[in-house]
Amino acid sequence: MSSPAGPARLTRTDVEHVARLARLALSEAEIEEFTIQLAAILEHAARVAALDTGAVPPTSHPFPLSNVLRPDEGRPGLSRDEVLAGAPEAEDGRFRVPRMLGEAP
Repeated sequence: MSSPAGPARLTRTDVEHVARLARLALSEAEIEEFTIQLAAILEHAARVAALDTGAVPPTSHPFPLSNVLRPDEGRPGLSRDEVLAGAPEAEDGRFRVPRMLGEAP
């Protein structure tokens, strides 16, 4: 689709080929419509690629961002007895859970 002289015009055959690769069954009207739309997209991408961006620093986001989360601050948690009070079963200061399948007793 491109040559040393510049990008070639997108053809109906190109769209049919891409549709076949993507396993898409397109109607005649869709092929015509997509040929026009994809050509416009590729022309726009070529214009963007032709821009001189050498002086533009790389960015990860177009707008400056700041963390909106509150700072981490330590604070007292629940006691062991309070935590185990909400457990379905407890034993020796720990949660009691069912034995895993295949484990020896």
